[in-house]
Amino acid sequence: MKLLHAADIHLDSPLVGLAMYDEAPVDELRSATRRAFDALVDLAIEERVGLLLLAGDIFDGDWPHWGTGRHFMLGMLRLQDAGIPVVAVAGNHDAESKLTKSLSAPGNFTMLSSRRPDTWISEELGIAVHGQSYATPAVVEDLAAGYPAPLPGMVNVGLLHTSADGRPGHERYAPCTVRTLIDRGYGYFALGHVHTREVLSQAPPIVFCGVLQGRGLREAGAKGATLIDIEEGVLHHEHRVLDVVRWAVVTVDAAGAEDLGEVCSRASVAIRDAARDADDRLLAAQLRIVGASAAHGALVLDPQRTRQEMILAAAEGAGDQVWLQGTAIDTVPESAVAGGGNDAVGELMSELEEILASDGAIEDFGRMLAPLAGTLTPAALEQFNPTDPAVIRDVLGEVRRTLPSALTQTVNR
Repeated sequence: MKLLHAADIHLDSPLVGLAMYDEAPVDELRSATRRAFDALVDLAIEERVGLLLLAGDIFDGDWPHWGTGRHFMLGMLRLQDAGIPVVAVAGNHDAESKLTKSLSAPGNFTMLSSRRPDTWISEELGIAVHGQSYATPAVVEDLAAGYPAPLPGMVNVGLLHTSADGRPGHERYAPCTVRTLIDRGYGYFALGHVHTREVLSQAPPIVFCGVLQGRGLREAGAKGATLIDIEEGVLHHEHRVLDVVRWAVVTVDAAGAEDLGEVCSRASVAIRDAARDADDRLLAAQLRIVGASAAHGALVLDPQRTRQEMILAAAEGAGDQVWLQGTAIDTVPESAVAGGGNDAVGELMSELEEILASDGAIEDFGRMLAPLAGTLTPAALEQFNPTDPAVIRDVLGEVRRTLPSALTQTVNR
């Protein structure tokens, strides 16, 4: 018998900021969560799974329109026609109190209760699924501690939307320890909320399957669901890739490159390789150019030209299979004079490094800029607060990156 475990579908999740990219394949990006969900349904049917488990955040919040719920329910109907039941819990994004719209669900779909730990039982499959949905978006108590004891003679599965013992970038919701989950005595724990696939335990398997479809560079890499095969009471699990758009940060080593053209050639090759790894999916990529290079000045002094050159390099490498979301330039000058020698430029850069290394110097900058902050509106301060140490470091970091080439270029004219 096979089970399929998915989570964090975030159906019709909005992709904020696409409007600023006039060349972005907007329709393909916005439909990605739906197409990945359709691929999940296809996989369940193709593998003839006995049960689909959904560990929260099916939706990204209240439906933007009725089509979101309709598309999900049509998928449930396809599974019902194939004889596949679906058991789900709601997470922080689709908590019971957050959704104002609803559609009638087919009989094969069960959402476990948010009021108390709930159990779904199939005598035919010999499976008991234990779980609890979120009633509100911010659940801070350990839900798993209240899950019931396993039912004898059945495969017991836990379904939980949780941060476990804490994960960077994820709110600490329904926190618990791996020990708590193991002590439940279940054969498998299907987890959601953390968007990177992670196996917390092999015996028993306790698995974050990760987000179904990446929605930005923070969710780079292959995404999908976990297929579970049960043979004579032993559970085996494997990741199945289901994303239709692959997000990636593609690093280009510019070390030793003589000019912008050589960097572009290297970028084209790096994009070609990344597109190959994406297996014909649309590749949404950011280029990160690194290394000590004579091309540093050309890269940083005209960022608009650099971006357009990199877009062309990406097209040369992978054609319309790639969309270049951005270019991050992290190169340094190859020349010791430009980078920090004993001349005036070098001395200036050394002083800048000392400032960046000193919290006190950064605080002094903030105090000097306080009068400027006083002239800005609250809305402007939310976007750019010149007294914020993080903002000051970002600005000085940009100066450190671009100033040497700007000064030496001026001197050499």
